[in-house]
Amino acid sequence: MVNEERWEDFYCDEVLSGKTQVEKVLETEQTLAFYHTRPYYEVHIIVIPKKHILSFLTVSSEETEILSDVLQVVKQVASMLEKDYGACTISTNIGNYQSNKHMHWHVHFGARVRDEKGRLLNDHGKK
Repeated sequence: MVNEERWEDFYCDEVLSGKTQVEKVLETEQTLAFYHTRPYYEVHIIVIPKKHILSFLTVSSEETEILSDVLQVVKQVASMLEKDYGACTISTNIGNYQSNKHMHWHVHFGARVRDEKGRLLNDHGKK
């Protein structure tokens, strides 16, 4: 199962490896926040740990410091969006809802610009 999980890990295989360039929002030693490469909302930021952690439910006691850092970055990004736009949504997916098998948090604002299958809904774009 571990190989299957790694196979679906865009964040380790593409983003953290540098194969896919991203627009960084905030970075610490343990965490990276960047604009989603295929945003589902007008403003859509992803926050990931730099260490591979499968999901929020699998964070081990040895990884609580990493989780704390991730949540501090989520808080800072959410604060930026709240300041700029007046609101935002924070979420993480678990199980079958988690298309990428690397713990990640969505921080977003605005109208939805893609449907659940990733198809553009109309002329909205990333701000």
